[in-house]
Amino acid sequence: MRKKIAVDMDNVLVDIEKHFIDWYEKEYGLRIEQEKLLGVPEEEGFPDKEAVKRFLYTPGFFRTAPIMNGAIKAMEILCKKFDIYIVSAAMEFPQSLIEKVEWLKEHFPAISWKNIVLCGDKSVIHCDYLIDDHIKNLDFFRGQPLLFSASHNIHHTHHKRLNNWEEVLNYFESI
Repeated sequence: MRKKIAVDMDNVLVDIEKHFIDWYEKEYGLRIEQEKLLGVPEEEGFPDKEAVKRFLYTPGFFRTAPIMNGAIKAMEILCKKFDIYIVSAAMEFPQSLIEKVEWLKEHFPAISWKNIVLCGDKSVIHCDYLIDDHIKNLDFFRGQPLLFSASHNIHHTHHKRLNNWEEVLNYFESI
């Protein structure tokens, strides 16, 4: 029986940090350097503290987000050895549901709709591994939690950290 990997979308497959920075620059004419986001919650890294929340509720935001560097190649490799499930706590942003499905169809057409889980609480997920950028999703996880590096989680040390997709591949090749 193949092992199962649950993979988060935002800040794991999707480069949401870059998208926030790009949208902020487009709306305010001010480019925020990624270093300014290190160690702070996503919404607090920008001068207008309401901007991130507004972007998250803006139609088109999730659909137009860039893909994380190395994600496509890594997912192709992982799909050969593992059952992959895309898991996103998307219910807080209802307009994101169809946008996330369309985004996945574009970037990961080999992932079946049966392997996409859009939920409100990831505690219902039972896989062998969870790759996620949020501690709140990893702390309860019954399998092996894997923290994907993002600016907001840089100071957390209580889960196995994987900084990028190359490290993800190296981790799964070593087990």
